[in-house]
Amino acid sequence: MSSEDRRLGMGRAITRRDFVHGLGLTGLGLSLPWPALGTSPPDSGYYPPALTGLRGSHAGSFEVAHALAREHRRFENPRALDERYDLVVVGAGISGLASAYYYRKLHGAGARILLLDNHDDFGGHAKRNEFSQGGPMRLAWGGTVNMEYTLYDDVARGFLDEFGIDIPRLLKGFEFDWLGTNGDLKPATFFDAGRYGRDVLLPGVRLEGMPAKELARHVAAFPISADGRAKLEAFLLAEDDVLAGLGEAERHALLRGTSYTAFMRERFGLPEDVLQVFSNGPAGFWGVPAGSLSVSESLQAGAPGAHRLGGTHDPDSGERESPAAMFPDGNSSIARLVVRSLIPAFAPRMGKDADPFDIVTTPVDYAQLDRAGSPVRLRLSSTAVRVGNRDGGVAVDYVRDGDLFRVTAKHAVLACYNAMIPYLAPELPEAQKAALAKCVKRPMLVVNTLLKDGRALKELGIKGAQLPGSFLQNQFLVTGINVGDYQPAWKPEDPCVMQGFAAFSDPAAEDAGLAAQARAGRGRLLGMAFEDFEREVRRILDGMLRPGGLDAARDILAITVNRWPHGYARDHLDLEDADWNMDPPPETVGRQRFGNVAIANSDAGADAYTHAAIDQAWRAVNDLG
Repeated sequence: MSSEDRRLGMGRAITRRDFVHGLGLTGLGLSLPWPALGTSPPDSGYYPPALTGLRGSHAGSFEVAHALAREHRRFENPRALDERYDLVVVGAGISGLASAYYYRKLHGAGARILLLDNHDDFGGHAKRNEFSQGGPMRLAWGGTVNMEYTLYDDVARGFLDEFGIDIPRLLKGFEFDWLGTNGDLKPATFFDAGRYGRDVLLPGVRLEGMPAKELARHVAAFPISADGRAKLEAFLLAEDDVLAGLGEAERHALLRGTSYTAFMRERFGLPEDVLQVFSNGPAGFWGVPAGSLSVSESLQAGAPGAHRLGGTHDPDSGERESPAAMFPDGNSSIARLVVRSLIPAFAPRMGKDADPFDIVTTPVDYAQLDRAGSPVRLRLSSTAVRVGNRDGGVAVDYVRDGDLFRVTAKHAVLACYNAMIPYLAPELPEAQKAALAKCVKRPMLVVNTLLKDGRALKELGIKGAQLPGSFLQNQFLVTGINVGDYQPAWKPEDPCVMQGFAAFSDPAAEDAGLAAQARAGRGRLLGMAFEDFEREVRRILDGMLRPGGLDAARDILAITVNRWPHGYARDHLDLEDADWNMDPPPETVGRQRFGNVAIANSDAGADAYTHAAIDQAWRAVNDLG
């Protein structure tokens, strides 16, 4: 450990280390303990949301799947359990939970259902991160967060209604605005010394969504080349429409068929150090950097340039942004409400007529998830390895705690990643397996850091900052989401959570197709130990907040790294690989019913949104009849 690491507090025992990082399946011996790796908070039993360290696709959640898909390992001679179900659901994310809910609604409350999930918690990417190390509980999300409620169709909106998720009421306690303004706290941009040679904090400056002339006033402080600053300032101050001579069809084709980075380089002569500054800005919105997005898509995410295109982006680009509502733990509260409906004993203090918003703070009992005799059972740390049609029903094999088991049912819903399904169900038609394999999800990273207090933010007058030089991409204060009894008003003297929400890529693969980029990013993400994330968090927060009084060694109380090598569902971007943007769409071919097996997940809708997961669950259950 270097002296700089010690100064930043890398020696502080604040988190559980990823002690199985880098071990293969043989090293693990297919014998992970239950509960899965890690410990529970004192006196509270098994409670995954409070675990810190390396979460998301945590150690113990992916090794069996990698053995199946990467090493082509065969899992034979399962022990048949004396358990017969009407439905087995593989994957207990929101789509899997919704599938169980819709199936029971269609077939009656007596329907016997088993949900299997490879993680040590349910919810999939809708992950709850809970912190109590500083005193009062502070919540954050580890993945899926928004409800873009204006985009919800009747099915998805009806699903929310059935669980009492009243959007207008939810919005009454909602003041969160990502890197927007929060009272007297402003957004900022932070250039860190690790990449730019010196730390430069620019309060009030945003790289996306800021009027061009206003942004131009700050360019002189950017720690890039003098040539880069001059060309960027000239680009921002000019007002001509560089496409003025093109017809509507030509304009449309150019904006949808040219990458943002290439357009900025070729049309405006912006050098590489300028392009790098803006590269990751749209990534949190789309899941890929600007070099892989069309001009139109990048402008939708707020990247600069609309002022040189007549003041607007392509009107036919298919606007994706919409108002959003959220719970303080993201869409984990939706998952909890569904689990409570399926297994009422999970939330024992919530009666039938309880306020749904109580789900945010009510005690829950994970021991109730997999009780014999319960009509619905949810089995965690259980990785499916084979699903097939057998004897008028289905057989599902899975690995748990190093042992291989089989259960049978009338039906199965595969609510896991599409790319895993060809390995789980090798009897699928080859064309369907090929279509499923094309859904290469985009890596995602959500890092939550608990600070002893927020005095440094108050002193500097910032809510957080964009980070053009860091893979974290941003750091911002999680506040202004108040639901039910959870009302943590922002006070600088209180503990607070800083979050980095980022797509994750590998710069070395930027010239490859989008599927290759996602695979490279996934490999990079899986190749990093917890210490790599911790060091970056400490380094960035120290550089950004030390002038306001932060002591990284003293003031960082906990870090939770939610890594999602298989993150965003693959949607149909303008510059996607030709074998993905084809007709019929691969997701439509891949999601077809196969005997007694149906497929439900956001991948099946080619849309990385919760409403897509709900819609596909409804379709899959109705496919089964």
